[in-house]
Amino acid sequence: MADETASTTESAQPAPVDPRLLEILVCPVTKQGLQYDRAHNELISRAAGLAYPIRDGIPIMLPDEARRLDEV
Repeated sequence: MADETASTTESAQPAPVDPRLLEILVCPVTKQGLQYDRAHNELISRAAGLAYPIRDGIPIMLPDEARRLDEV
């Protein structure tokens, strides 16, 4: 049962992203800075209109994996 509790707790909170990493990452499409959206666990590129997901604390910086900001 302890294992189930640990996995439930882990899935409730996204893994944190290293702040130093956030300072150096740029959008692979526009080469401009990104904004961290903690609520959605994404890195936002307003210039490209894309939101890059963060999975297990690792930003997925592939345009094919990004969500378009105009999607609902």
